[in-house]
Amino acid sequence: MESHPPPLVHRKWLLCTLACFLGYLLLSYSLEKAFRPSTTIVSFPGFHGPAKLTLSGDAEAPSANYVDVSPPSEAVMSPWPTTEAEMVSPQPSAAVVENYVDVSPPSEAAMSPPPTAEAELVSLQPSAVVEMASSAESPSIPLLPQQSTSQVIDEEILTAKAAGAARNPEADGGEVGKVVEKKCDIFDGRWVYDRQRYPLYRSHWCPFLSDQVSCQRNGRPDSDYEHWRWQPNGCDLPWFNGKDMLERWRGKRVVIVGDSLNRNMWESLACILYSSVRRNRAYVKWHGSEYKVFRALDYDCSVEFFWSPFLVELKEREDHAKILRVDKLPESANRWLGADVMVFNTGHWWTHRGKMRAWNYFERREQLTEAMEANEAFNRALRTWARWVDGSVDPAKTTVFFRSVSPEHKRENLHWCYNETHPITHQRYVQLFPRSMVELVERTIRKMRTPVTYLNITRLSEYRRDAHAAVYTSKQGKLLTAGQRQEPARYADCSHWCLPGLPDTWNVLLFASFIGTPTIPS
Repeated sequence: MESHPPPLVHRKWLLCTLACFLGYLLLSYSLEKAFRPSTTIVSFPGFHGPAKLTLSGDAEAPSANYVDVSPPSEAVMSPWPTTEAEMVSPQPSAAVVENYVDVSPPSEAAMSPPPTAEAELVSLQPSAVVEMASSAESPSIPLLPQQSTSQVIDEEILTAKAAGAARNPEADGGEVGKVVEKKCDIFDGRWVYDRQRYPLYRSHWCPFLSDQVSCQRNGRPDSDYEHWRWQPNGCDLPWFNGKDMLERWRGKRVVIVGDSLNRNMWESLACILYSSVRRNRAYVKWHGSEYKVFRALDYDCSVEFFWSPFLVELKEREDHAKILRVDKLPESANRWLGADVMVFNTGHWWTHRGKMRAWNYFERREQLTEAMEANEAFNRALRTWARWVDGSVDPAKTTVFFRSVSPEHKRENLHWCYNETHPITHQRYVQLFPRSMVELVERTIRKMRTPVTYLNITRLSEYRRDAHAAVYTSKQGKLLTAGQRQEPARYADCSHWCLPGLPDTWNVLLFASFIGTPTIPS
C-alpha cells in the first residue's frame, strides 16, 4: 500500500505542541533561578582549615551574588607598625625593624542563606596582636562539603573594630529617641569583590600610564586584583565619579608631593579624571620623573606631581657627595604654593642602608654630620615641613593631606607578592617599617596649627599582596625580559602597585575625605 505524509495541519499541531513544551521548561527554569538563593564560592588556595561563610537571604539585596563574611563581635588590639618601599632609585633594606601581627582565628564561624556576586575580605585594624572572638548572637550553620569541582574559602576572613572608636557620649545621655551621628572611620572596613563597579577605568584608556604600573599591558595573565572594592564598616563611601570630582575641583589646582608611591597615586588619579572627559579636552605632560601634570581644560583643573622623597632638600656637591639638608625644603616647594589641595608623603627612603642609602651626609644649620640617627633626621625633616605648611599655607584656601605608609609584600613580610592572585586572609603579617617613624608622623600632624587630614591607607593596603606589579613591570626604564621574569627573587617589584588597582582606592578615600567623611547613627 502507498504511504502518504501526515496532513499539514497535524504537523503544525505537533510543532506548536513541542514549542509550548520547550517554552514551559524555559519558564520553569527561569522562575526557579529567580526565586532560589544562589551561592558564590570563593577560593583562596594555599590555606588550610575549616571554612565558614555567612550568606544573606534578604529579598531586597542587589541582584549580584555575593559572599558576606560576618565579622567577629570583639577585638582586642594594640598598636602595630607599618610598611612602604621604593623600587625606582635606591631600594629599601631587606629588614629594618621586625614586628609582626599574630592573629588567633575565631573558634567558630557562621553561615546563613544568600543572594548576590561579591566576596568580602575583612580588614585588620591597628594592632601588634589582634585576638578575635566569634559572635555568639547570630545563628550559625557549618559550611557543607562541596563537590570536588567547587572551591571554598580555606581561611575565615578576619576583622577587628577600629582602635579607640569610642561611643559618642551624647548617645548615652541624650534625649530619648534622639539620633546622634558620628563620623564614620572610612579606613576601617573590608575588601569586597565587585566586578560590576571595579575597575574604575581600563588601562588602555590612559596612554600615559608608565610601564612600571601597566601590568595588563605588560602581560599579567590574571585581572581579579582590579575588582576589589573597599567597603567601610557602618557606612558607604560616596559613589566615586571622575566628573563629579572635576566639578568640585573646577578652577582648582591639586599638588601631590612625595616619592614614587605618591607618583603611583598621581597616575591613578590622573587616569580616573582623564577617562571622565573628552580626550581632546585633557592632556598630560611630564618633565622626566620629577614633575608631571594632568590638565582638564573644560574644568580649568590641574593635578600635579612633584618628586620629593624626603620632603626636604637632597643636594649633590661637585665631588658627587650627597647632602640631605634636614632644615631646608627643596627648591620645588615654591611651586607647591597656591595649590587648593596638597597631598604629601615620605617614608621608606629614610630606612635605606648601605649602598641603597641616598645620602652621604646630613646637614643642619650648615653643619655636616654622618652621626645623626635616621629617626632624629626624619623627625627634624618632618618639623621643617610642618613649619613650612603652618607658615605658608592658608587653611581657608588649601586642604592638606598626608598619606600614610604604603606596605610592601616581600618574603620578609611572610606574604611575597610574586604569583599572588588573592588578597591576604592569613593571620600573620611581618612589618618592617619602623613603628617609631609612624608615630613621629602622627605626632607631628597633631601638633600642627594647620589642619592636616591623615590618609591612613596602611592597614587596608596590607591585605593586597595580590595587587603589586611583581614581574610585570619595568626596571630602570626598561621592561623586564622573559629571562628576568624567571628570577622573581631578584626582579619582582613588591612595592609599587598595578593600575588599575589599589591606588584607585586611595583616591576614592581622598575624594571621600575631601567632600566630608560620611556619618553614621550612634
